Amino acid sequence: MRPMQESDVEEIMAVERLAYEFPWTIGNMRDCLKSGYCCWVYSQDKRIIGYAVMSVAVGEANILNLCIHPDMQGQGLGRKLMDQMLMLARQQQADTVFLELRASNRAASTLYDAVGFNEMGVRQNYYPAKKGREDAILMAKVL
Repeated sequence: MRPMQESDVEEIMAVERLAYEFPWTIGNMRDCLKSGYCCWVYSQDKRIIGYAVMSVAVGEANILNLCIHPDMQGQGLGRKLMDQMLMLARQQQADTVFLELRASNRAASTLYDAVGFNEMGVRQNYYPAKKGREDAILMAKVL
């Protein structure tokens, strides 16, 4: 794992588009990188297989995106990437980490439960979906 670089963005976006039906735009990703967010990539054999984006301010961290290439999911790589983000949040003096996930994303929910996140609430109709909108589950972890 290493900090994300501008030269990684095209490869990251290829993974993003494979992993999500409603992916971030390249502008979203570049804006996070330019804004100084905590942006990291996970690579194997010089190929990016995952990435994470986290903002940290005033004692709070927000994981905005955490993704593993669909072909590499289910191998514990998401857990390793999450552990890295939690370590970085602690290093930046965050005492709580927040995130949102689609209500239908069972794999992510299982990971977040396993690392100690707790459900805090629901944002109704938050995410775009094939048929309208989907709720977001708000989760938090005290560090």
